[in-house]
Amino acid sequence: MKYLVVLVTTPDRKTSEKLSRGLVAHQMAACVNIVPGVRSRYRWKGKVETAREELLLIKTGRSKLSALTRWVRENHPYTVCEVVALPIRGGSEAYLDWIAASLA
Repeated sequence: MKYLVVLVTTPDRKTSEKLSRGLVAHQMAACVNIVPGVRSRYRWKGKVETAREELLLIKTGRSKLSALTRWVRENHPYTVCEVVALPIRGGSEAYLDWIAASLA
């Protein structure tokens, strides 16, 4: 797949704003949607934890994934941050062309 949606959770709006601005400014993402009010449950250090987070939906190209992942890890406060890439299998051709143009 040529295009991806990358999921990244953040602990707060400040982190979401920092990551989304940086990814778009550095042309690693065409668009980042910030979804507030996510409630996450996960196992961490042997305990089940629950946290309020925000979710970033990042639209990018496959060729940008390594740089995007590295940049998120370097700028994220979590020790282990979520970076999960899902392929875009289809969609509006005009939108997909816009993604490509935004990453150039």
